[in-house]
Amino acid sequence: MNIGKRYILILPVLAALGALEGCATARPGTDKTVLVAPDSLTLTADMEGRADVEVVFQLPGHYLPKRGRLVITPQWMKRQEATCEYVPIVLDSPIYTKKMERREKLDKYTDPYAGIRERVEQTASPIKRPYRQSVELPDGVDEARLVAVVSSDGCGACTGIDTIDMAVVRRPEPVVIEPTIELVWMEPEFVIRPKVIDGKGVAHLQFVINKSEIEYSLGNNREELEGMTRTLAPLLGDTLATVTSFTITGMASADGSLAFNTTLARDRADAAKQWLVERFHIGETVRGLIRVDSRPEGWEPVLTAMTSAGNPDSTAVRKILDTYADAGDDAQERHIRRLPCWNTIRKNYLQKDRKVEYAYSYTLRSFTTDEELLDMYRKRPDAFNEEELLRVAALAGSPAEKREVYQTILRYFPHSKVARNNLAFLYVREGKEHEAGELLGVSEKLIIKE
Repeated sequence: MNIGKRYILILPVLAALGALEGCATARPGTDKTVLVAPDSLTLTADMEGRADVEVVFQLPGHYLPKRGRLVITPQWMKRQEATCEYVPIVLDSPIYTKKMERREKLDKYTDPYAGIRERVEQTASPIKRPYRQSVELPDGVDEARLVAVVSSDGCGACTGIDTIDMAVVRRPEPVVIEPTIELVWMEPEFVIRPKVIDGKGVAHLQFVINKSEIEYSLGNNREELEGMTRTLAPLLGDTLATVTSFTITGMASADGSLAFNTTLARDRADAAKQWLVERFHIGETVRGLIRVDSRPEGWEPVLTAMTSAGNPDSTAVRKILDTYADAGDDAQERHIRRLPCWNTIRKNYLQKDRKVEYAYSYTLRSFTTDEELLDMYRKRPDAFNEEELLRVAALAGSPAEKREVYQTILRYFPHSKVARNNLAFLYVREGKEHEAGELLGVSEKLIIKE
């Protein structure tokens, strides 16, 4: 039978039955023991703590008193105390059945076990009774012992005659679900995008006073010019590059008239242009695109240098710059020259270097056909944009070739999401989960979706 779960207050009910017959206190001999099959049953509950118990109770002959009732009550035991009970097996002898029927008829008595009691005709013979019940572990309990308490007195209020281990039920071990990240191969559409590069730089050059010619021997001129060469090589020395704009601006110093310094600064910017034309053998077309300009530096750099040095005369200079801000550099210079500290300013705070700034823009030739992409990748991977390199990766034949291209992409474009994802995908496929995790900066388990 499959009886739904019920909690039963056994003792009060069985106490009421005591009025029918006196309690039987005699215990059966040691050879008369109730057995449960299977023996030592251990069950693992589901995640809600539920389990189905299916056993067979085996009672020896004469275990059921010929004038009494047996009540076998499954219950949880926690620290030797019953916590809750389930639907019992109730076995009545023929004599007990007749007495109960008479009482129900004459006294209008209601037997609480009327729906589950069973009459056993041969109490002298062994009895086998299957029992099936869905049980649920008590709250807060991970493992509990399910026992069957046997009463054989007709009332159940006296001492139970036997306690039988039915099963041990425990909750399942917590399933540790390792967090995972699923990698899906990415294949973006190839879109031809113009490769426009903008840049700027500055060279700190020294010139002879009031002269514009560039001399290697002055200051750090040689190092500054070599630095400008390295910066401008991709623009002026690359046959794949097309210059779209180029401006060289000379800085006018604070000392001297604004008109004179502006012209001088422009001449020095033009000297830098001529040096670049000769250095890179620039043709007429590009030479015509290179503009020269000048910009007054004013006295602010002088004030900044004095303030950084903690010179107390910087207060007087600041006052002059604020007072004559609208009058221009020449007016400011006249008043600064009148200060008692002028010789100190001229000696220590007028810049010896003259800045030459340059700003430029150019485009690199785009590669459009698959054949051109593969050919130029072998020659000039530095001339590719991200989209072109991703197309090369898509065209690569073997996983090893694809991996090499993605590594190249990350060298030039370290923030490429597609290259990082697909390279990690290849690593996982090759069993290199650690390398993939380091590449993505994650500790979760990585899996791939083919």
